[in-house]
Amino acid sequence: MPPSLRPGIGANGMAKPAAIPERESDIQATIRDWLRWHGWYVVRHHQTLGSHKGLADLQAIKGGRVIMIEVKTARGRLSQDQVQFAADWEDHGGTYILARSVEDVERSLKLMEVV
Repeated sequence: MPPSLRPGIGANGMAKPAAIPERESDIQATIRDWLRWHGWYVVRHHQTLGSHKGLADLQAIKGGRVIMIEVKTARGRLSQDQVQFAADWEDHGGTYILARSVEDVERSLKLMEVV
């Protein structure tokens, strides 16, 4: 079998570089920086013993508008506690965004006309 037809081998016979795994922390940092660049005050929440279960990763405020943002990778899923937190937050008039990229946040804020 020619090298280019073997899995993981490129046309030049060299091993293909492994895909860099997408990390939630990198997505969070990108979203945080983008929001700050657009005038939002952003706080990152760390889950520790005693934290509110399901609390979103990021909280941002601008012009009196507070949003909660849960960041997930493309394959990440909300836990049951996160689903419940989102529902509770929105039931009380809050804005909750599930974001897999900075584009998700930008799109949501444009729909709310707060960018």
